[in-house]
Amino acid sequence: MGRYLLRRTWYGLVVLIGVNLLTFALFFTVNTPDDMARLNIGGKRVTQDQIAKWKAERGYDKPLYWNDRAEGAAKVTNTVFWERSVSLFALRFGRSDASGATDIGHEIGERMVVSLQLAVPLFVLQVVASVAFALVLVFFKNSRIDFWGVVLCVLMLSVSSLFYIIVGQFLFSRMMRLVPISGWAPGLDAARFLVLPVILSLLSRLGGEGRLYRAMFLEEIGRDYVRTARAKGLGEAVVLGRHVLRNALIPIITSAGSYLPYVFLGSLVFESFFGIPGLGAYVIDAISGQDFAIVRSMVFIGSLLYVASYVLIDVAYTWVDPRVRLS
Repeated sequence: MGRYLLRRTWYGLVVLIGVNLLTFALFFTVNTPDDMARLNIGGKRVTQDQIAKWKAERGYDKPLYWNDRAEGAAKVTNTVFWERSVSLFALRFGRSDASGATDIGHEIGERMVVSLQLAVPLFVLQVVASVAFALVLVFFKNSRIDFWGVVLCVLMLSVSSLFYIIVGQFLFSRMMRLVPISGWAPGLDAARFLVLPVILSLLSRLGGEGRLYRAMFLEEIGRDYVRTARAKGLGEAVVLGRHVLRNALIPIITSAGSYLPYVFLGSLVFESFFGIPGLGAYVIDAISGQDFAIVRSMVFIGSLLYVASYVLIDVAYTWVDPRVRLS
């Protein structure tokens, strides 16, 4: 397994380098440092002196890839690419383009804690609820419960998450006044601001996940080991819970593991609509404010989390199925 993990780590590093190079090239092909300065300074009349000052304060006055005026290794290190792109591999994110003073790494650390408070309970509830819902449909397969359950899944899958947010805020916040419509509070007071977004986000994903897991379980119940278990006299609930669920863990891990990056990065839509100061809202604010330093940092973190999540998924396969060998 050690050699396999080293090889996957090397592949992941190659992917990260490729994403980093492509992201940097796209950012500085579409927008030059002068364009970025004009966007951040604002106003109709931006002088060249203002642009030069903005670039000097943020280090964009240096050459992009190669510095002919420097000597030795500084020809490479004293460039925008090295300071703004290569430094991401050391988790040095620099400062915000908009303010020039905000430490991006500090902001990410604080906002990640907020995003985890929303995403962790949602992740656990989503897996448990989707698996339980799918098992109930399979238990009553070919019945009216199964039929209308599938219809409900399709309906829930077809409705946009924005619809859940708008209807949920109107019903539970404006009409019933059970929970705040938006906002945030530190500590245990955050729970009352998290209840509604967690429930609505769970509902928006339950249809797709439930339908997917139902298809997985239906495929499993047609296998020989299930017929053998039934022939021994085991009840349907025991067969589903003890045998089918255990043998369907690999596709469940694959589906749930692909959601892990969102656990750390937060939900862009829900954090923005509910005023939760997590990483999702941070990205939205950076995009609307044309803060390319934050956007580049978040793209890198997202790529890093995706690579790490798929390595963890492979390792988890060996825990749930001893037949799987990583070589």
